[in-house]
Amino acid sequence: MTTRRSFLAALLAAGTAPHLGWAAAGSPAYIAAAKGADGGFALYGLDAGGAATFRVPLPARGHAGAGHPRRAEAVAFARRPGTYALVIDCARGDILHRLAPPGGRQFNGHGVFANGGDTLFTCEQMSGDSRGVIGVWDTRAGYARIGEMASSGIGPHDLRLMPDGETLVVANGGIATDPTDRTKLNIPTMRPNLTYLDLSGTVLDQVEMAPDFRQNSIRHLAVRADGLVGFAMQWEGAQGAAPPLAGLHRRGAAPVLAEAPLADELAMQGYAGSIAFDGEGREFAITSPRGGRMHRFSDRGDFLGAVSRSDICGLAPRPGGYLASDGLGGLISVGSGTPAALGRFDCAWDNHIVSL
Repeated sequence: MTTRRSFLAALLAAGTAPHLGWAAAGSPAYIAAAKGADGGFALYGLDAGGAATFRVPLPARGHAGAGHPRRAEAVAFARRPGTYALVIDCARGDILHRLAPPGGRQFNGHGVFANGGDTLFTCEQMSGDSRGVIGVWDTRAGYARIGEMASSGIGPHDLRLMPDGETLVVANGGIATDPTDRTKLNIPTMRPNLTYLDLSGTVLDQVEMAPDFRQNSIRHLAVRADGLVGFAMQWEGAQGAAPPLAGLHRRGAAPVLAEAPLADELAMQGYAGSIAFDGEGREFAITSPRGGRMHRFSDRGDFLGAVSRSDICGLAPRPGGYLASDGLGGLISVGSGTPAALGRFDCAWDNHIVSL
């Protein structure tokens, strides 16, 4: 019987497969970083049922990643603030390229492919003043850095490609940090924003939170096929407050905050770690590892309910609902608010599950 390993070896020997598609990596639906029981770190490929299709070691803690739209390549980003991003051949397990930001910069854990995979955009910030930068890399030239553009905010953390393929949406978290120990320097004056850029860096739209919520750092993003953007936030204001931690936005309109009942909002402990629309796009959810909760909302921002799960954070769309992960190695599906166990790994999943 021909195995996947022997099939790959034959292709390599023939010199006919310089770039393999995702089928050669086991057809994963997701990628996710984790810390193993032995203290090492790795990037996993996961299929729709939560089974592992590949595992590639990482040199340090990973955060999020970006999957190439055609090739079995993923870029694994270091935990923020980071100075490494690895381009990984997920079929062969090889490190193809090691990316580093220019001097005085740091990666902030997220990136996205555009132009059919020919361009990679990375979230970065200046170490000195936390001014946001989007790095631009040419994948056809061995991931050469070919430019950069302002994110139009402080501390950008996440960015996504909009469905038109020509627009980036950036979560500028608003927090200036000390590059040595991540001390937050500007909490009283922080001004997070959601910024839309074309691929050359021109600002197309930008929205900020209302004054009462300016200490709500916009951290993570989800985008629906029709251009509706969901955003997750982390509260940096007074302890004991219970502000909304999720919102929705369409270009040209005001943001809509999605609010849970007071007791549920308090249970989140001011922290939303991930966000995703469900597989059908009818609702979205946020997770809080600190609160051990997942909150579901309609696509109008109405609260639909909560799911309790210790250290839950990673979240991605799945047919019929969501795939979620936790820091204890668990993977669960959530459909109509009902969780079901998919499996458990001997690892601690990091904050994000990235759909391919």
